[in-house]
Amino acid sequence: MTTVVDFWFDPTCPFAWMTSRWMLEVEKVRDVQTVFHVMSLSVLNEGRDLPEDYRRMLDGAWVPARAALLVEQRHGSEKLREFYTEIGTRFHPGGEANTPETVAAALAAVGADADIIDVAQTDTIDDDLRRSHNEGMEPVGDEVGTPVIRINGMSLFGPVISPAPKGEEAGDLFDGVAKVTAYPGFFELKRSRTVGPIFD
Repeated sequence: MTTVVDFWFDPTCPFAWMTSRWMLEVEKVRDVQTVFHVMSLSVLNEGRDLPEDYRRMLDGAWVPARAALLVEQRHGSEKLREFYTEIGTRFHPGGEANTPETVAAALAAVGADADIIDVAQTDTIDDDLRRSHNEGMEPVGDEVGTPVIRINGMSLFGPVISPAPKGEEAGDLFDGVAKVTAYPGFFELKRSRTVGPIFD
């Protein structure tokens, strides 16, 4: 029986990106289907006292998150998956700047509606973005970020990995993560991260 994994991401987060690439690798070696959903680091951090450079990053994160949600709303879940791969490749291993032009190019590359970039630069769908965000984040609380995955009805932050494992190693990691979701009393595993994003 196929295991469905719901996955919440913010397009600007490099660690969510690597975890998403792990899940696509898992799909090659396990009977798993990943369904992507949009959360927003900008929504998560509204009203918080943050360093100025991080606040500037969050101000810029609205447009890609809105664009991703609009892709899902207009074109469906499979097109959202395609758009996330396109925009994430540009932002993360590609090193392209987070600008409306980059987002527009990613939309065009996947054949999404061209006017999405215009709507994404307004607050028109922010209520919808908050709903999508809250669906992913409420089960895990507001002290974590992205990615959030839901397996077997249990939502967890993470896993935070760098780099993303490949092949059977990816499957083995998934088996372990899925296993801990089988116990309803499981809450947390964590260690300090010693490496930055490793894109390969």
